[in-house]
Amino acid sequence: MKRTVEPYLWLLFSGGGVVAAFVLPVLVLLFGVLMPLGLVDWPTAEHLRALAGNVLVRLALLGVVVLCLFHAAHRIRFTSEELLGIARFDLVIAVVCYGGAVAGGVVAALLMF
Repeated sequence: MKRTVEPYLWLLFSGGGVVAAFVLPVLVLLFGVLMPLGLVDWPTAEHLRALAGNVLVRLALLGVVVLCLFHAAHRIRFTSEELLGIARFDLVIAVVCYGGAVAGGVVAALLMF
């Protein structure tokens, strides 16, 4: 039986979906609604520097970014193949989508570290 990377891509898609469903709405609520309305105080620059100085926080943020990128890449891949009827270019589409997610993850890692 031929082994493929497809189960791992579905795993990244699933993980990205969980992150997108649970983490991103909280961040949008905090930084997009509650803080601009003045219901929650904005963090100070020193607090953000101390928070971003922690390696675990940077790794967690990198995980959120990478998983969301792979989730988006998977959705874009299969949506474009189904809606546009270009499934015959599956390999090219997969390389572009997942390559973009890997490139975005590398850029995020370089910016965070």
